[in-house]
Amino acid sequence: MKKVLFVTSEAHPLIKTGGLADVSGSLPRALAELGQEMRLLLPNYQALESKEPVRYLCRIDLDGVTVEILESRLPDSEVSVWLVDYPEYFGKPGNPYLDAQGKPWIDSAERFTLFCRTAVEIAMGRSELDWQADIVHCNDWQSGLVPALLSIEDNPPATVFTIHNMAYQGLFPRSKFVSLNLPPQLWNPDGLEFYDMLSFIKGGIAYADRITTVSPTYALEIQTPEFGCGLEGLLSHRREDLIGIINGIDQDYWNPETDEYIPQQYKSTTLKKKSLNKASLQRRFALPVDEEIPVIALISRLVQQKGIDLVIDSLPHLATMPLQFIVLGSGDKSYERRLENLARLYPGKIAISLGYNEKLSHLIEAGADIFFMPSRFEPCGLNQMYSQRYGTVPIVRRTGGLADTVVDSLPHSIEEQSATGIVFNEPAADSLLEATKRAILLFQDKRSWKTIQQTGMHRDFSWQNSAVQYLKIYQQLRPAASTAQSKTETPASA
Repeated sequence: MKKVLFVTSEAHPLIKTGGLADVSGSLPRALAELGQEMRLLLPNYQALESKEPVRYLCRIDLDGVTVEILESRLPDSEVSVWLVDYPEYFGKPGNPYLDAQGKPWIDSAERFTLFCRTAVEIAMGRSELDWQADIVHCNDWQSGLVPALLSIEDNPPATVFTIHNMAYQGLFPRSKFVSLNLPPQLWNPDGLEFYDMLSFIKGGIAYADRITTVSPTYALEIQTPEFGCGLEGLLSHRREDLIGIINGIDQDYWNPETDEYIPQQYKSTTLKKKSLNKASLQRRFALPVDEEIPVIALISRLVQQKGIDLVIDSLPHLATMPLQFIVLGSGDKSYERRLENLARLYPGKIAISLGYNEKLSHLIEAGADIFFMPSRFEPCGLNQMYSQRYGTVPIVRRTGGLADTVVDSLPHSIEEQSATGIVFNEPAADSLLEATKRAILLFQDKRSWKTIQQTGMHRDFSWQNSAVQYLKIYQQLRPAASTAQSKTETPASA
């Protein structure tokens, strides 16, 4: 059994802005079920939604700043949640990264440096918790300083750093390094320096004993200039320590047989019942109720990474075809306006709901026939797995986790019952259109379509599979595996 400190900036259902929260809410639980002693470390945000009792544990002094550690529990688990309570940083309205006005926190560097320093004190057993970590598992840039700071400790625990999205790096001016009073030996091209800026994510990549990311294909992609965001040389240099592990999904929460958010529950042997959810979805969006017209859906942040521009460019052509299109999401205001305009231009064909609605997202997955994920890059992705679980056939671009989790529907793969979706290669509207035409032709072939649906519904995307792979990494590591030197010995630009 390993004592694991799992350090993250968000965790579902306590607080969520994206897929990191889903991982942080599920992976520690799955690892605990495999016998590991898990402690989840999280800032005590004002927006935190904890239905579990919260109790005071101890105080930790950090260079004249005192933080309190509170304890709660991850719902439906035995995982203790330790909350870093410092109201000046975390007790304000907003989410982990944006203030109440939707603007990035001006003190993000200070907030997450304090969080990382607290993690180090706990990991080293220098708190009053009577607990010391064997493994510290850090996630994304917000915890990237932890492996760096532990590297200069005597006999530190081993470290794992998981990259959920290379596009978010925690970059700050060099002056921040000085004002944060970070150890000067960490400022060098093999350390936290990145083109004369302070890089939080580079701390994790350069100093952690193992680096993981959320799909095998993304692990390869981030070693290239297209996806490496300037750190591809460092990642390639550390490729022997870099492992891609597909995220799992909560197969109890996303289960059409038991889903309380949908009007009609169903399973792979009662797929005809899915049409009742489709009718409910069509009524919800004031679309004509017609079982024979395919409903295509998209649930997403409306940003370029997700290929929303490809969708928008395709919609006028799609609107001439026998289909209906539904969007749930929010993001770039220009994309929101263009989608609203298209919905007004094509009533009865295109419908949009701005924002996010958890209950509605379940109805969409259960009621749609086809699901769009035309991402330019996608480290892992979750909705393509939810969709397969609900017999909703995903159309995805061949990138990252989408490439690893969706099998293209070609004659041989349909016959072999391995096909689960439609896959296209180029991030272009024409490619998305061609993939959609393929899907509509397959939709009209009821026998093949049902085979694709049922194959997807039988896939095992459980967290248990992922947790076993993480456990193997933990078992390979020993406390004190880190050294006082960066594991790179190669310049940041390499």
